[in-house]
Amino acid sequence: MVCRVVIVDDHPIVRAGLASLIDSESDLSVCGQAEDAREALRVIEREQPDLVLVDLSLKGTSGLELIKHLTDRPVKVLVVSMHDEATWSERALAAGALGYVHKSEATRDIVQAIRRVMTGRPYVSDSIAERILRKMVGTAVPEPSEDPVSALSDRELEIFQRIGEGKTTQEIGDSLCLSPKTVQTYRQRIKQKLGLENAAELSSQATRWVVERSER
Repeated sequence: MVCRVVIVDDHPIVRAGLASLIDSESDLSVCGQAEDAREALRVIEREQPDLVLVDLSLKGTSGLELIKHLTDRPVKVLVVSMHDEATWSERALAAGALGYVHKSEATRDIVQAIRRVMTGRPYVSDSIAERILRKMVGTAVPEPSEDPVSALSDRELEIFQRIGEGKTTQEIGDSLCLSPKTVQTYRQRIKQKLGLENAAELSSQATRWVVERSER
């Protein structure tokens, strides 16, 4: 039986690459593609796929929100993203995904992840699996520097990450289909949660946070 896959990613080149990889496997087939959550829901409704590959960075409704919308459907979800796995994989799994693959992983790992998720088993890297297990048995030692950031909501964390990447309020709003006023409201909430006094402190902490994760 061939596994039918829908790819959701806002980059056409990435979608094309994933489609080529999947269609080269005899037991896998791409039945649809979408660039955002709204289009994805239409394609999924029409095609009724077995599995959906979702990128977390989508314009408008985030990949995490899309995953939550799919929890009541008979479809499995695998995240394929450039987002830092240590930060985002647990959020993706909590939202309803069965696996998380970083886009930098080898193509064979992506295929392996698809096949594993299709059997109903979760797929994450060994380091993340160990981290989750330690939390479950109560032996995890939280990193103090991560505690405040982990309290951010999914949307707040998306905006915090973009601030750290040097994006302006307008650029953040454009990428997430939010008004500048809404982005400013989120910035205020983030500052309050992190105990920051001003925009300069927010920018500095966000930049440091992004750099630390890129070096892991």
